[in-house]
Amino acid sequence: MIMMLSRSCRQVTHLVLQAEDRALPLRDRLAVRLHMLMCKACPRFADQLALMRSASKRWRQYSESQD
Repeated sequence: MIMMLSRSCRQVTHLVLQAEDRALPLRDRLAVRLHMLMCKACPRFADQLALMRSASKRWRQYSESQD
């Protein structure tokens, strides 16, 4: 079972980016969670992605209020 859920960092970052646009299947969500528990770099990537998303949203709100 674990081998079926095993993913590389490249695969996990791809899945994290896909999760921005659509809901991932259960198997992929579990694989990402399992990988995040064992990896130091991928959780940082996910945190940076969330920070960029938040900053982009704030920038859009700011620029719209300046019009």
